Amino acid sequence: MNASDRTPADLLRSALAADPARPMVTFYDDATGERVELSVATFANWVAKTANLLQGDLAAEPGDRLALLLPAHWQSAVWLLACSSVGVVAEVGGDPAAADLVVTGPDTLDTARACRGERIALALRPMGGRFPQPPEGFADYAVEVPGQGDRFAPFAPVDPDAPALTVGEVALSSAELVARARADGAGLGLGAGSRLLSGRTYGTWDGLSAGLFAPLATGGSVVLCRHLGELGADGLAQRVESERVTLTV
Repeated sequence: MNASDRTPADLLRSALAADPARPMVTFYDDATGERVELSVATFANWVAKTANLLQGDLAAEPGDRLALLLPAHWQSAVWLLACSSVGVVAEVGGDPAAADLVVTGPDTLDTARACRGERIALALRPMGGRFPQPPEGFADYAVEVPGQGDRFAPFAPVDPDAPALTVGEVALSSAELVARARADGAGLGLGAGSRLLSGRTYGTWDGLSAGLFAPLATGGSVVLCRHLGELGADGLAQRVESERVTLTV
């Protein structure tokens, strides 16, 4: 990755320039059997479409706060990078009542209704499927995002030193996030081509770092597993082998 990269969106642009075809996120849900693999190019396309939705249709601006009520999931990773692209502060597990807009999964719709701004809901169905019936008071992400543009340009430059992410007691600017992700990656021994398997949630910095930011910052990729406890030891060993995992956390 480029030493000059100072935001997660910068890291993604560098990854796209270096090798768009390599894996970025491989997602498993071991409660449903779902598997989704996204190359850097495919992941970046989802990020661009989501950032266009965020900046255009939702009128989000740099410094706006987005309560992200989503589990560890490939679509959560997309939203985190879309927020970085626009300059929106991603508040993971944040209070919707105090946020400018909210993005929620199907299990937290009632909590998300406290947001007085724009509300987006994700069904978290296989292949990004939509809700059978759209939840009242929410825009369905799977309906809104396909028609968005495949290229994204921010209306205003993103300040690397402005707030970018909060999770629990951790609050980071974009530049601090990138530096911390690089340090985490180095501490784990990650490098170009590394494949990190993570069963951690996105509710902590450690989970976000292992499940997205550290692999992104070091030229690696992540095998992100939800409900990993459903798999069992033999299944885990088979996955490590089949996915060519180099590190498990």
